[in-house]
Amino acid sequence: MAEHHLPPESGGKGSVHAGDLKPARRRGYSYYYGDGAGSSEPLRTVCFVVLVILLLAGITALVLYLVYRPASPSFAVTSVAVYSISSVAANSSSAGAGAGAPNAVAASFQCALVIRNPSGRASARYDRLTAYVAYRGEAITAPAEMPPLVQDPDSAVVVAPVIGGAPVPVSPDTAAALANEVSYGVVSLRVVLLGRVRFVSGPFHRGWRSMYARCDLLVGVRSKDPGVGDDRVPEAPLLGNPSCDVDM
Repeated sequence: MAEHHLPPESGGKGSVHAGDLKPARRRGYSYYYGDGAGSSEPLRTVCFVVLVILLLAGITALVLYLVYRPASPSFAVTSVAVYSISSVAANSSSAGAGAGAPNAVAASFQCALVIRNPSGRASARYDRLTAYVAYRGEAITAPAEMPPLVQDPDSAVVVAPVIGGAPVPVSPDTAAALANEVSYGVVSLRVVLLGRVRFVSGPFHRGWRSMYARCDLLVGVRSKDPGVGDDRVPEAPLLGNPSCDVDM
């Protein structure tokens, strides 16, 4: 039979016993990469501070916007004086079937416009203001230029420009329809005001914005009696409630 030999016990100085083994010490990688918990704490603090600053800045901007936000101005026509309104016939010497038909309107008005600035903290500045009167979508007066205007917060101002005078070319249908309404004594007109407006809210100065205001009127026209020696301009009554719209 084969003999089994056990390995000889090593009792030399180089022998290693189980009791001599000690757990290996973990290498410190924090020398190269830093400690994870300790290095992320300052970064989190900086991010939190930045977030709080941005949040406070946003809230402050929102509050200032709500406090100093300007409102659009409102317009109203309180009275209209009619100087003249008549259709002008074409040159009778012109050839063609349309000779002698009215193709222009000579009209002149004075409109009292109330401009109100409803903003309680913003003043309004108006520039390049022009006004004209339209009938059925066609201008029957030339644009009348108005001086610049500065308006305090929460205030109203009345302007009364004289609009028109010289004949303005219109289509024959418009001239005929206007003459027909004048004969009946009631004319539907539109007063248009163009320009630009700028709001100044405390330390904030906004840029210029285009403005387009229009007021629809139903005017009662009275014919002046030539036998009465009265040179006063007849004030045309406003029928109904004139409505004004503003686009900016």
